Amino acid sequence: MDSGKRRGRPRAARITWAFRLIVVLCLCYIGYLLVEKEKAAPLFYHVDSSQKAAGADERIQFLVLHYTAEDFTGSMKTLTTGQVSAHYLIPLHPDNAAGIPTALRLVDESRRAWHAGESYWRGRENLNDTSIGIEIENGGYYRTLTGYDAAPYPPHQIALVIALSRDIIKRYHISPFNVVGHSDIAWRRKQDPGPLFPWRQLAAAGVGIWPDQNRVNFYLGKRDPRQRVAMPAILQRMARYGYDVTPGMPVALQQKAVAAFQMHFRPTDFRGLPDAETEAILDALLEVDAREGGAR
Repeated sequence: MDSGKRRGRPRAARITWAFRLIVVLCLCYIGYLLVEKEKAAPLFYHVDSSQKAAGADERIQFLVLHYTAEDFTGSMKTLTTGQVSAHYLIPLHPDNAAGIPTALRLVDESRRAWHAGESYWRGRENLNDTSIGIEIENGGYYRTLTGYDAAPYPPHQIALVIALSRDIIKRYHISPFNVVGHSDIAWRRKQDPGPLFPWRQLAAAGVGIWPDQNRVNFYLGKRDPRQRVAMPAILQRMARYGYDVTPGMPVALQQKAVAAFQMHFRPTDFRGLPDAETEAILDALLEVDAREGGAR
């Protein structure tokens, strides 16, 4: 009897341990199933939006206008197959088959397009992150030995630019001061949308800003419009308005920066010379900016 009992104990122990192992494996499997169930069925929760933070603004704060300097085929290839992109392309002949003006949306407004590059405006850098870009099919602007050649913008194309821009401005509450050209935010390397772009017409339609001529005349006084003024005075005003300029820049860059401002606001003469009319235009713009609280 004693020997039989001894032989039976190890077998009973093995059965006990096997049972325990089975129980452990079952528990592990049950735990796995519970985890997978949680993954498949996320926790139901509620978001309370009754409280609003004061420290917030629109992600989109700038509207940047460009020209493509290419025909339609080249523009589409550049903007859809490479690293360069824009939210919209306005063709030279934007009417579709039904005669409806049509803007081509190449990048959704909720996404970042690569149109601004290295850029600066009013304290902000890398404007790709905070802007909508509109490319306009246009042959561009080129300096020549006797002056320059620039492709005009036909009225029907500008009408669509205005309509689209107004909708974008309304959607994102973009300040008129933040409707800019590529040459404003990246003047060291860009000159679009060029001297023939009708900024004054756009401003009259509610897209961007244009100086009031009466205030320009007031600040000009009795001076000759081409009377030279000190370059540092011009650059200081430009910096206050939003351009990336400093009085310590090399002379060639100083003149290039002033030329970019003049191309936008005084396209009849954009040689980059610091003159009284340029100073008066800046003063008129800064007056409006100050009245509106330095809109940023």
